[in-house]
Amino acid sequence: MRFVDDMRARLDAFPQGLLQLFMRFSIFWVFWRAGTLKAANMDQALVLFRDEYKLPMLSPVVAAWLATAVEIGAPCLILAGLCTRLATLPLIGLTLVIQLFVYWNDYPSHLPWLAVLLFILVRGPGPWSLDALLFRKRR
Repeated sequence: MRFVDDMRARLDAFPQGLLQLFMRFSIFWVFWRAGTLKAANMDQALVLFRDEYKLPMLSPVVAAWLATAVEIGAPCLILAGLCTRLATLPLIGLTLVIQLFVYWNDYPSHLPWLAVLLFILVRGPGPWSLDALLFRKRR
């Protein structure tokens, strides 16, 4: 029993700020890569949104440009830790749209994204972020 208690104490001592930084970094790459691939070939992205994704609420052109902007802009804010909690919201929305309307059976991919985004939303960006630096200055 002592071994378990010691292990729990060691894990509890792991710096949450480091975990928050790792979460921000990891979710950045997921969406940044998708957004830059779309931006590099918007013609192909438009075809995907028209022929494969087929969102019921937006035209393919609007959806492709909006998704590209969100996938490039929001991850940059999250990585920098600037307006971090706010920046998670469009990515959570985008992930839910992908899950519900595009690839409804690909939840093994989308659940980890949602888990990381919800962790960042609830716990914030951590001490190594621009949000923390700006908040400290205001105090």
